[in-house]
Amino acid sequence: MLQTVDQVAEKLTISRATVWRYVRSDPQFPAPIKLSPGCARWRADEVDHWLATRERANAG
Repeated sequence: MLQTVDQVAEKLTISRATVWRYVRSDPQFPAPIKLSPGCARWRADEVDHWLATRERANAG
């Protein structure tokens, strides 16, 4: 399933701006799929995987 920037931000409990900051600065963060100019989506499974690996790293 594809998610909007709003859905990704809500899932990660961060702002929309922080989602885009992660795109620019974190090479592990899933790249958005550009559907058209101004329209980007993320694969939900990739975001979930990124979140899970981040949580494991913080727990250890």
